[in-house]
Amino acid sequence: MTTELLNTLYVQTQGADLRLDQDTLRIYLPDTPGRRTLPLRRLNGIVVYGHVNLSTELITRCAQDRRPVTWMSRSGRYLARLDGAVHGNILLRHAQHQRHDATEARLHIARNIVAGKIRNSRGVLLRAARDAVPARRTRLRTAGEELAVAIDTLRATESIDIVLGIEGQAARTYFAALTHILSPGTDLPPFTHRNRRPPTDPVNAALSFTYGLLRGLVHGALEQVGLDPYLGFLHGLRPGKPALALDLMEEFRPILADRFVLTQINRRQLRAGHFAHLSGGAVSLTEDGRKKLIEAWQEWKTQTWEHPMAGRDVPAGLLPVIQARILARHLRGELPGYLPWAAP
Repeated sequence: MTTELLNTLYVQTQGADLRLDQDTLRIYLPDTPGRRTLPLRRLNGIVVYGHVNLSTELITRCAQDRRPVTWMSRSGRYLARLDGAVHGNILLRHAQHQRHDATEARLHIARNIVAGKIRNSRGVLLRAARDAVPARRTRLRTAGEELAVAIDTLRATESIDIVLGIEGQAARTYFAALTHILSPGTDLPPFTHRNRRPPTDPVNAALSFTYGLLRGLVHGALEQVGLDPYLGFLHGLRPGKPALALDLMEEFRPILADRFVLTQINRRQLRAGHFAHLSGGAVSLTEDGRKKLIEAWQEWKTQTWEHPMAGRDVPAGLLPVIQARILARHLRGELPGYLPWAAP
């Protein structure tokens, strides 16, 4: 299960030009003399934001090497992804389709995915409660108890719709409690609930941007293992949406995204000046804000976490690969069920 944790290149400087020079990537920045070079072999992906140019030769080489290129809007909204030719195991994908069509098998996987998400959400709240002042500690623990009930309720669910309903209510409970984790000393406006499309406050803007980073990580893991990212079990068939990537993201959101964002804000790494208020009430990260968040994300991906099935500590950036392999083993009949990852 050993996989080298390579780097992902994030480019957000508007007007930047990326070109291929044999086995090297050359980067030209506007109004900046000279050029920067990176060996392609050290990159496992390229993510560009807004108006960034890539040469045809570079795009072709990345497609041949199965090095994904992802296009995002300047605000961090996912636009498109190039993966190159599909080389996945057709037998594995066939098994994936068969499990999706089997109602009980699909329900089993969906239940476990949501259970993993709620368990990690509860862990975020209870961990924060240990160091919180009494009033906040009580509210965080109360929300944690509600999430524990939601996990127990999942065991008796008989349809995907009921699973989604439990997940939705648990998410509302969880996000309402997050405000008690944020430090009152930040210069950001209060966070009250999750909103998107577009986010209307700095915390939601940072969460949405980070979910985009996580989505790219999970999508790449599924491609690497040979699964079809567009055939999900919880999210089902959603034209134009990588439903399985959205499925597998769920268990990682609380730890790899939410906790990461809360840490950046509480440590004052993200401040009011890193956000822009747009017309219509939308809020997005500034270029400097995106840069800070991406730099912190690259470091966050190297932090190791205990993984019981792997039998060792695993860098955060490789956790989706491990889970994709566990899912593949279940689909092939090698494991009796899909076991989501739960942070210790």
